[in-house]
Formats: sequence, C-alpha cells, structure tokens
Amino acid sequence: MFSYLRFIHAARILFSVLLFFSAVPALGAPITFNTALPVAKHEGIVRIQSKYMRSTGDPTVRGRELSVLAVPLVLVYGVTARLTLFGSITYLDKELRFNSAGASLRRGDAGLGDSTFMTRYTLYQRDSPGQTIRVAPFVAVKAPTGESKEADRFGRLAQPLQLGSGSWDYIVGSIFTWQTLKWQVDASASYRFNTAANGFRSGDEVSLDLSYQYRLLPRRLNSGLPVFVYAVLESNLIYNDKNRAGSVEDINSGGATWFLSPGLQYVTRRMVLDAAVQVPVVQDLNGSALEKDYVGILSFRFNF
Repeated sequence: MFSYLRFIHAARILFSVLLFFSAVPALGAPITFNTALPVAKHEGIVRIQSKYMRSTGDPTVRGRELSVLAVPLVLVYGVTARLTLFGSITYLDKELRFNSAGASLRRGDAGLGDSTFMTRYTLYQRDSPGQTIRVAPFVAVKAPTGESKEADRFGRLAQPLQLGSGSWDYIVGSIFTWQTLKWQVDASASYRFNTAANGFRSGDEVSLDLSYQYRLLPRRLNSGLPVFVYAVLESNLIYNDKNRAGSVEDINSGGATWFLSPGLQYVTRRMVLDAAVQVPVVQDLNGSALEKDYVGILSFRFNF
C-alpha cells in the first residue's frame, strides 16, 4: 500500500530542487480544475496533488465502503505564449470494504494509473491595466497506461477497482478566466467521451466548474512582489452516464453530483500551495451507486 512517509520525502526533494532552479513568478489558479492563464514560452510548471475520496452509506446489506487515494503528477510546458501542453500520470490506491456471508472483506489495488495528455490554446485575450480576460479551449486524450486486468484471490477485480480503464478516452472543453489584482474567476465546461475495453465501458461525463478566488493578504499592494493568500470557493457539477458491461446497462451507476469546494491558496513568486475540501451538496445517483462523503485535496505547484 502507498506510504505517506515516502511520498512526503520525495515531495521534499522535488521541492528543494525546483525551488533552487525556478525563477518564473507563479500565478493563482483553481484547485479542482484548470485555468486559462498563460504559461510563458519555453517555461514550465510541475504540480503534485494528493486527493483522498471516501464513499460510504451503502443502501444495500453489503455495507460497502470505498476509499481512493490519488496522487497525480502534472507537467506543463509553454510551447508559445498561447499554446500550452500538459501531461499527467496518477498514482492510485483503491480499497473497497464490504460484508459477505458474515465476513468483512477487502479488495483493491495500488500502483500507477492511466496517463492524460492535453493541449490548450488561448483563443481570446484582452489585457488592460490590472486585469486580464482569457478564453482557452482544450482537447485531451487519456491513454490506457494503468493495469486493467488485475485479479486477487476472489478473481478479477471489478472495473472501478482497476488502476486503468484499458480504453482510449477523449476530452474536449473550454476555460474562461477573468483575473484582477484582487480577485479571479474561472469557469470551465468539458465533455469526456469514454470508449470500451475488456467488455466494459464507463459512462460519458459532463463537467461544469466555477472558481472564485479572493485576495485576503496583503490587503494593499506595495512595490515588489509580495506573498499572496487567497480564499477560494469552487463549484463542481458532474454528470455521469450509466456504465455498460457488454451490451447491458448498469442501472446502479451514473448520475449527477454537485460539489461545493472551499479552500485556501498560498502564492509566492515561485510556488503555490493550496488545500480544499469537496463537499457533496446534491447527489442524484442511480440505483445503489455509492455516494461520496467528501474529497480532500492538497497540492503544490512550482514554476521553472
């Protein structure tokens, strides 16, 4: 299973290296999704995030409890002032606890998951003193680099417990950003087309995201580049279509979830630290699909 001590040790090493070499001012950004703010030509960003999701409240007698730790590593590179490339891979630790024949059982897996490669292009840009507005569409492809046929002593793991989907999936969307000296608004809409693999197809996904960031400190801007602290509130509305096993639709999958995500963001010249908790406000899921309790997020980002 995943060791937090190893992750923290590796993160400290990466922090020291990037802090030494970085020299590009960092910018604030949404915590739970992307921004349309630019990455300068031939410059890059490294972002490491830790997300812990807990799902309980099983309406069936099996008493299912699902926990997922996801640690995505994202690399960003500015090809031009308008064109930006993204690449990410995620470490996953999934565990499902449930009751069967009077016994409490566990199933799951840990390791590297699928990879995602994205291109974002700034289609519209309007700059004025103290503010900027950007619109940036993006396209992404998810490659099946994670294990998708893992089994344990009970047999093959259910597809949601696999580290990878085994399928090539595609994402299209657009991001709007309006940044001023005191606050920033980001909005994103995306559609994910999932394909079939191993006789299974996850339902397509629609995401509508909104982020508002308000500068708490410093209250007044002076000369130089100070440290910033932002209060963040984000809204994430996610709709998933039903999964399919072969030609059979899974009636206990899919539905809509609306999260509100309060958070804090600490921005220095080279580094951004942020934390947020995604709280489900509305969950309209199908059948006996597990509801999410919360999603905790910690991340740090470096410009170089």
